[in-house]
Amino acid sequence: MTVKTNYHMHTTFCDGKCSPEQMVQEAISRNFTTIGFSGHSMFPFASDWHISYRDHFSYAKEINRLKEAYRDKLEILLGYECDYVAGVSCPTKEQYPDEVKPDYLIGAVHYVPWVKGYFGVDTFFDKAREQIKDVFKGDVKKAVQEYFACEREMLRDGDFQILAHCDLIKIQNSKMAPYPLFDENEGWYKDSIRETVDAIAKSGVCVEINTGAIARGKLDVPYPSLEMLEMLHGKNVPITLSSDAHSTEHIDYAFDQAVELAKKAGYTEFMYFSGSRSLMQKF
Repeated sequence: MTVKTNYHMHTTFCDGKCSPEQMVQEAISRNFTTIGFSGHSMFPFASDWHISYRDHFSYAKEINRLKEAYRDKLEILLGYECDYVAGVSCPTKEQYPDEVKPDYLIGAVHYVPWVKGYFGVDTFFDKAREQIKDVFKGDVKKAVQEYFACEREMLRDGDFQILAHCDLIKIQNSKMAPYPLFDENEGWYKDSIRETVDAIAKSGVCVEINTGAIARGKLDVPYPSLEMLEMLHGKNVPITLSSDAHSTEHIDYAFDQAVELAKKAGYTEFMYFSGSRSLMQKF
């Protein structure tokens, strides 16, 4: 590929292990064309793994400094992976003041709220099962369906460019889990995917092929599944490649596998951003 990009990267400003400048230097050494930083954000709210309100300002200042310092070697974009939590946070640029305004946003669902409490989609396996027991009275099907319903609400109400790990829920079927949470071949699950793909296509966002769970040893395949990716291709939904990197070593982890999956689903090109433009590049 003559263009090499990754718009999903985390640093020490949230739950990453490396500084932004370390990530930049690694990207240059691996011949990246463009990178984007996507610190976890629920502005103006936060958790122990989101950027705090105050740190949004130092984060934006540092990324903008790096833009100028390395402008002759690499295009750098300021972004956030913004969580959707109904009534709390929605990925829209308008919520960010000018000092921290992003170049792009990644929309993500990590929490599924219900009547009393919430289910953490990619939390520790035992904890997730306990939350489903407490919040959804053990109804796994309902919990999974609500995850996809939250994603569709975000696609309707949000204003973002990239959809993060659009079937993240399958992390709970990890080989590291005590047991699979649900059967991905069940008709109700396929119906949820199909309905979500329709919403994705209608929204006009780009879907990432995310290799993060492979890097962390939890899955052997990227998000989304081949079946979901084939549906997305059938709806002409554009894709991009990301590693969801939390350290320099994972900055382009399993990209070859992601490209292979994309081609198997029928894709021949991916989307990338340059300035305010979105462009397509052949694999």
